[in-house]
Amino acid sequence: MRGQTHIGGAVTPIVSDIIEHARLAARAFTEFGEHLLHPTIRLGVTGLSRAGKTVFITALLHGLLRGGRFPVFEPLASGRIAGARLAPQPDDAVPRFDYERHVRSVVIEREWPESTRQISELRIVIEYQSMSGFMRTLTLDIVDYPGEWLLDLPLLDKSYEQWSAETLAHLRRTTRPPLPKPFLEQIATVDPLAPADENAAIEAARLFTAYLLACRKEHQTLSMVAPGRFLMPGDFAGSPALTFAPLALPADQEPPAGCTWAMMRRRYDAYRDAVVRPFFRDHFARLDRQIVLVDVLTALDAGPQAMRDLQDAMVAVLDCFRVGRGGWLSALFKPRADRILFAATKADQLHHSAHDRLEAILKQITEGAIARAGDAGAEVDVIALAAVRATREALVRVEGGGLPSIVGVATPGEWTNGQHFDGKTEMAFFPGDLPTENLQGGDFRSIRFRPPALEETDDGIPALPHIRLDRALQFLIGDRLR
Repeated sequence: MRGQTHIGGAVTPIVSDIIEHARLAARAFTEFGEHLLHPTIRLGVTGLSRAGKTVFITALLHGLLRGGRFPVFEPLASGRIAGARLAPQPDDAVPRFDYERHVRSVVIEREWPESTRQISELRIVIEYQSMSGFMRTLTLDIVDYPGEWLLDLPLLDKSYEQWSAETLAHLRRTTRPPLPKPFLEQIATVDPLAPADENAAIEAARLFTAYLLACRKEHQTLSMVAPGRFLMPGDFAGSPALTFAPLALPADQEPPAGCTWAMMRRRYDAYRDAVVRPFFRDHFARLDRQIVLVDVLTALDAGPQAMRDLQDAMVAVLDCFRVGRGGWLSALFKPRADRILFAATKADQLHHSAHDRLEAILKQITEGAIARAGDAGAEVDVIALAAVRATREALVRVEGGGLPSIVGVATPGEWTNGQHFDGKTEMAFFPGDLPTENLQGGDFRSIRFRPPALEETDDGIPALPHIRLDRALQFLIGDRLR
């Protein structure tokens, strides 16, 4: 990712590019030495909206701390893990992941935790016996961040002019509700060469943000239109860095000083420098491993256009990673994620007989991006999982045979076939069939279920049921616990 200056709408590297890479290399060198003495993995957890990031981290931590039922996670299944403990938050400027509150929400209140709204982090220290018999420790730093922030990273290599042209092209060709008509009508009245108008900028940013929010609410998938922080402004709410929008710009021309175009460009650059670049430098560039959680089932339920949007999002997600191993020299000067796991979540909404098909669908929509990552030397895998299993399976008898169904308590307000659920009554549900190899056909329906009712153990906090969480752990950190 590089610093840039503008020449006729193009971008060229500037001195800050060299400085930025020097800072990254110096920090990588320091951390490399520290990790030799104290082995550490920084695991990034991200995903599309409502994919289950918070639940995944909570279940992972709970299983490690309590010795969960993880038969595929070899270090724990073989008894080589002596114990695990939470350690003080490693980064003073990053909020702590509130593990205790999230466990209480899932286990006691039987409510899913709130969605990720900001970056957070937690450190867990694992004590284990190596394959050679020596006692060792591995520090696992888990970094939770919204998937919307991930797709901001390509902005570091785009000028305002490039971003405006690509974004408007996307908005003008979309036929999928909600339509961006109010925003497009508003910017059609904005002259980019006229003197800067603060009120026009505020209104354009408001309508653009409203469209992005409507997309996320309607589709429950990650919008392909940046900037992601417009959806989660935090401390930047109302700031000029979040008060800009794409404009229809003349080609091969530089904006006069003081015009609306110049103001929008300046704010776009401020967004990259104040929001995107620090996230890349301080968090993303330091990740060793990454899991991307994907709510494939919700996209299937929304229809073919949602699936195409998801497929495009997956390509963009993996293109963001500096993947590959590259040897010790790269570890010193060019840190990069060397293992990436794509996980289709909420597998408990399907009978186990459909899990292989769910995994195959995710593999199909990511295969192009995975091939590029494989060429770069990274290990990439695909899995269907449920970090917390909310249902059990049943075979519902019908005329002519039985339907492979799931049984659970639907969340309040869910409905199917004209029946609404109160969040208290257990019900059997046949989710339908997943589409065929070409993602055509199928009639899948998605329903959210409450966390399961669990029987308390002697220490009051029972183990959490899951589907393939142990397989995910084995891929992500198993090789570092040998």
